[in-house]
Amino acid sequence: MPAKQAKGEYIETDTGNKVSRKSNIVGSQNIILGGEYTIIQAECTIRGDLRRTIPSSSSSSSSTNPGSTSSSSSHSNVAIAIGRYCFFSRSCVIRPPCKTLKGQFSYYPMKLGDHVFVGEGSVVEAAVVGSWVKIGKDCVIGKFAIIKDCVKIEDGTVIAPNTVIPSFSLVRGRPGVVVEELPETAPEGLDCKFLLFSHSLSCLDSTSSPEGQCNGWMNNKC
Repeated sequence: MPAKQAKGEYIETDTGNKVSRKSNIVGSQNIILGGEYTIIQAECTIRGDLRRTIPSSSSSSSSTNPGSTSSSSSHSNVAIAIGRYCFFSRSCVIRPPCKTLKGQFSYYPMKLGDHVFVGEGSVVEAAVVGSWVKIGKDCVIGKFAIIKDCVKIEDGTVIAPNTVIPSFSLVRGRPGVVVEELPETAPEGLDCKFLLFSHSLSCLDSTSSPEGQCNGWMNNKC
């Protein structure tokens, strides 16, 4: 019989976020968990240490406005901002995008909205991922991609750098292209609360993958 999820594997925050002790979170001081009930599974890597090193225009302007120095400084230190009700599956990688601009190499902030699901083994280097977005397993989301609200990205999809995916899109392929428009009811099917509730009840043991539960829920709703 397969072993069940080890008791005490997760550290739970005051707002209900659950972070696996086996996850790899680097530079946590530069990561904002913006709300409730986000789950980070084992072997997931989140690279908050890869933050912007080039001064932004707002921080430059703060030199002429001393009162804004502290707020602009804290803003520039944010590498990854994560919304509410997000689920990061095993072995996925969340890494801010990078580029060389005017001879200077730097990483740039990444923002993820609410109800974002990232499947097992996927790598995300987008600039923005909107709300109600499901990224399947073994996907690659290229640097500075913008994924708008209500998007479903199927397993194994590779989205090229700088791609903009419009709202209510079903995306698949290598490179990923929009193959279908999702219905207006898509947000209901892309809502992660059902999956997070299942996890909190210890339903996601080794015999039941989060992708399986999420896919079943979404396929019934989308």
